[in-house]
Amino acid sequence: MTTNQLVQIAWVVSAVSLIVLVLLHSPKGDGIGGIGGQAQLFTSAKSAETTLNRITWILTIIFMGCTLVLSAGWV
Repeated sequence: MTTNQLVQIAWVVSAVSLIVLVLLHSPKGDGIGGIGGQAQLFTSAKSAETTLNRITWILTIIFMGCTLVLSAGWV
């Protein structure tokens, strides 16, 4: 497996994950808590939304980095 293939895999995984995470965000501030009542993984809706925002930003940076690397032909 080449470096180019690894970057492409990371790019696709981050893109699909971003789509899912953006759909989980609620425009009313419910966030993950709106799905099935309460989020059991988090102590409060506020921490759930904060965690969701951090993961979304991290995946956005990964996606943009992979896009830059792939479009520039650096690998």
